[in-house]
Amino acid sequence: MKSVANPWQAWFTEGPALLMLCALTGAVMVGCAGTAPEEGPSEDGAFDNVTIFGETLPDDALPYSQQIYRLPCSNTSTQATFDFVVSAYQPICSSDLFSDALITLDKNFHVRPLAADSWETTADGLTWHIKIGKGQQWSDGVPLTAHDYVAAYQLSANPETGWDFAWLYSFLGPGGIKNWNRVIAGELPPEELGVVAVDDYTLAITTEDLFPPLPGVLKYSWPLAAHALVEHGPYYNNKPETSVSSGPFMLESYDPGNELVLVANPMYRGRRPPRLARIEHVYLAPGTEFLAYQAGAIDNIRYDFLSSADFELIFADLVMSANYLLSFGDFRTDYLLWDTFNPPFDSLDVRKAFAKAINRASIAGNVFGVNRAIPAHSMLMPGFPSSDTERLLDHYQAYDCPAAREHLAQAGYPDGTGFPKQEMWLRNEPPSIAAVYQAVATSISECLNVAIEVSNKDGKVYMDALNAKPTELAFGAVSYGMDFLDASNLLGIWVSTGRHSWLNPEFDRLVGEASSLVGDPKRRDQMFRDAQEILVDDVGGAFIAHRLQGNLVQPWIQGDAIREPGAHGIAGFHFGDDTVISNIYVSIAKQQ
Repeated sequence: MKSVANPWQAWFTEGPALLMLCALTGAVMVGCAGTAPEEGPSEDGAFDNVTIFGETLPDDALPYSQQIYRLPCSNTSTQATFDFVVSAYQPICSSDLFSDALITLDKNFHVRPLAADSWETTADGLTWHIKIGKGQQWSDGVPLTAHDYVAAYQLSANPETGWDFAWLYSFLGPGGIKNWNRVIAGELPPEELGVVAVDDYTLAITTEDLFPPLPGVLKYSWPLAAHALVEHGPYYNNKPETSVSSGPFMLESYDPGNELVLVANPMYRGRRPPRLARIEHVYLAPGTEFLAYQAGAIDNIRYDFLSSADFELIFADLVMSANYLLSFGDFRTDYLLWDTFNPPFDSLDVRKAFAKAINRASIAGNVFGVNRAIPAHSMLMPGFPSSDTERLLDHYQAYDCPAAREHLAQAGYPDGTGFPKQEMWLRNEPPSIAAVYQAVATSISECLNVAIEVSNKDGKVYMDALNAKPTELAFGAVSYGMDFLDASNLLGIWVSTGRHSWLNPEFDRLVGEASSLVGDPKRRDQMFRDAQEILVDDVGGAFIAHRLQGNLVQPWIQGDAIREPGAHGIAGFHFGDDTVISNIYVSIAKQQ
């Protein structure tokens, strides 16, 4: 295989500066990332080099009628909705293109306006007033207003909805949305939630305590059309005849498992008008995506649908290797989780034994592959705020099979004798990622002489078991990436009110106090670092790998947003940057 320099090497070895959100507290007034025309949709879309929004395509673009982007779509996964606020873990292939969140992130992870124009806090710092840009509308002509965002938040918090991402606002701790936990628990009606419309274009979000990273959390504030929700219910977007969009695309056809086509929304008045005319989805069986790419049937594959064998072919080929676009992704970490309140993982020695029995270097290098992952010994990936770039925490969970055996013996299971057989649950992982977790199970089994069966579950079954109180997931593997760029996010999932069955009061205290701390960034950073040390030492989870993410795109998919590097020298698709869809286009290279 051809040797390819790893573009991440300098990032990890030279010690990155912390990436910080551009706006955490106080008043924020930010410029547009681009605006749609003020007038109605242009009929100039009939001209081959002009979009329906009046934008002239780049010189190397195919005619507008041929601006068709083809994406893979699983024919086996459970898919329920196009709307994140209805279900985060059962999305239909292209979700969240039917509306705009209040904010987006640019390729340098700075907070930028999307549906919002500006935001500012009240004097006490507890209420954020968000101004929504006027002139935006749904595809049926109804104006987009603050009431649509209120409707979305109230639906998600309603316990009858059973939103599978409700924990997002729960683990914000004391800085969470006011009354969120009481509403989802059924103690208060959704109308008591701390999200209200001051007027048609001002949304007010009140938090229980100071929470400076809130603007970044608004990345997940996609609205629902309040009028369609009342008339047709939360799944109104699943049918073309009832679907309405305030986003860059609208639904043309949808036959689950067979056909899904989105077309540019001529009524769109937001900040990301697309150059693409259509997005067509190709339904595929798991493991066949790379073959479809090679045949030219699809234009983009995420890294996690590519196997180690696929990567060998990619990096041995000059064209494909040049079109594998690395990115930070969402700073994703793979780890093991367990129910620490019940045997056998209530024993710290058992947890330490498992953590030290994982040969991370071999798994990251040989199963994931050097261009896909680096070994992880903690939750926060190098480069993430408050991460262990000095590797001071590595020793807590370093691979050491003799030490692992000693811990298991101290727990009462010498040489694995009497240790109960374990079932490691996976969350509907593609074959390439399932192979990683199988390698983890094998590493532990061979070191400790214990039996582990790996079971790949449906995503909803997995998440329902994980989120149940008390948990119904005794032992599992999963990956998690950032929701917003602050240590309170990735450490917040480990607090006792978060998603995992592990409790450490000192950890809770540190994360809770640091999350709402304003005015002392050094102390805040150190508190998060201290909390992460507790997490790895007490083995709330066993950390496996930090993913190096990317997308394999066809040479004809162009656009500065993915082809030009950001401030940190990395190009590609950047997590949280929802404006990318307005920049990419299909070039004439497709016909060459």
